[in-house]
Amino acid sequence: MIPLRSSERIYSPTPVVAVIIGINALLFIYQFALSPGALNQLVMDWGIVPSQLNLSTLVTSMFLHGGWIHLLSNMLFLWVFGRNLEDNIGSERFAGFYMLSGIAAGIVHVIANPYSRAPTIGASGAIAAVMGAYLIKFPRSYVDTLFWFIFITRLSIPAPWFLLYWFAIQFFKGLGSLSEVDYTGGGIAYFAHIGGFLAGMGLIKLFREKRPKVRNWFDED
Repeated sequence: MIPLRSSERIYSPTPVVAVIIGINALLFIYQFALSPGALNQLVMDWGIVPSQLNLSTLVTSMFLHGGWIHLLSNMLFLWVFGRNLEDNIGSERFAGFYMLSGIAAGIVHVIANPYSRAPTIGASGAIAAVMGAYLIKFPRSYVDTLFWFIFITRLSIPAPWFLLYWFAIQFFKGLGSLSEVDYTGGGIAYFAHIGGFLAGMGLIKLFREKRPKVRNWFDED
């Protein structure tokens, strides 16, 4: 399932989402220009490596991606769900929420894979947090979704169904990955997704909604 747009209206600009997407895109172009050896070194230096954790990589890893599909899918989910959240709590608070939740997702990944020597990169954990927060803030919304089984169709799905289905997939695949002891290969960081989603559901309660503009009697139309 591919989300296309949210049914919730957006009432103000969302510059932080735009800036995050821009930074990720520019860094990916930079990655694309590197030689294979230099790219591998970049990922090792700035990705999360649980067995030899550098705390700064909990932040830097959020802005690197492993391929075009990885980048585009993450940025699409951020665009669909993040703009409503930024509009709801304000740009400054959204920036703080995004960074804090992404760090929390990285920590959960490290706890779940303490011996892994594989670097992990991507904004998926932070975006999972955005999705968890969206579930709390907009439980009655719908997601316009591109869906395929035998044929491709476009459906409007209640947001809780979409988000909880996505979370269930991450949860059960994450449980399956626990059997991989001393894991050193690549793959999907399911526990970053799980941790990010749950962190987003909890942390969003600390970020109050922005106050709507109060219209004075002398304001012009």
